[in-house]
Amino acid sequence: MGKDHKYETKQEIVDIVEHLAQSYTEDDPLVNLGDRPLPSRESIIKIISDIEQVLFPGYFSAVPVDRVNYKYYLGAKLNELYEALAEQIAKSLRHTCTGAHEVCDRCMSRGRQETILFLKKLPAIRAMLREDVEAALESDPAARGYDEIIFSYPGIKAITVYRIAHELHHQEIPVLPRIMTEYAHTTTGIDIHPGAHIGRHFFIDHGTGVVIGETCVIGDYVKIYQGVTLGALSIPRDDGGGLVRGTKRHPTVEDNVTIYSGATILGGETVIGAGSVIGGNVWLTTSIPAGTKVVIEPPRQLFRDNRVQEKPFVIDFQI
Repeated sequence: MGKDHKYETKQEIVDIVEHLAQSYTEDDPLVNLGDRPLPSRESIIKIISDIEQVLFPGYFSAVPVDRVNYKYYLGAKLNELYEALAEQIAKSLRHTCTGAHEVCDRCMSRGRQETILFLKKLPAIRAMLREDVEAALESDPAARGYDEIIFSYPGIKAITVYRIAHELHHQEIPVLPRIMTEYAHTTTGIDIHPGAHIGRHFFIDHGTGVVIGETCVIGDYVKIYQGVTLGALSIPRDDGGGLVRGTKRHPTVEDNVTIYSGATILGGETVIGAGSVIGGNVWLTTSIPAGTKVVIEPPRQLFRDNRVQEKPFVIDFQI
């Protein structure tokens, strides 16, 4: 009886395999059976970790780094990064290549060139991140120092990955930048598209649920809190019903703006003027001038004392 049951189970698995295999058609977008090499998500996550070790030396490295050995460490890490990133960029480029089964010489050559171009940007990325970390320290009274912020703040993690991915996106590398930012989204709850343009001294407090869309433009010294959405209104479609791509769909936020938790700002023509303050849970689809404060109407709460038969009383909250 036991042997018969095992045989029947194996036969059922064989049948499932056959049914699955039949569904793997050539025009199935869910299938990539080695027709062309794809970038490796695991390798890209490892690359992010290696870049973080270069951007924040001594914080995330597996070996101690000091003033004596840091140049040796940096040289070894950059060589390792060069090889790994060039390979993943080349595999990403195969999406725009007419070659067939392998990464062609042209893709591999461009992969090396784009990697060197990116590595040259690391000092500038570090300068931006230094200001982002300083913004966190200046804006959050709970922060006890740079170490705490760099090690533990999800906003800094998400911004770091974004700033890396944004440069690769700007270099027109397909697929790879989005894998990076979606990995950060998975680990931090903060969704920043690599195509967004974000200025200096940027701070995301708490961060969970923040969404920043592809064509969003954010100026310098901007601070946003958890649950903020900088998104699109209804997406236009062409005569054939397809999405119209390549248009500005997300808001512009000018310098020195603060956006509090739960606020939603939508639309490519929406501009939040410099120095404005957007209160919690505000919904905005129109532009506002510089120096504007936007808050929702103060709520009314109803309280009832169940111990006595009295009419409920209302409290109006003043802002």
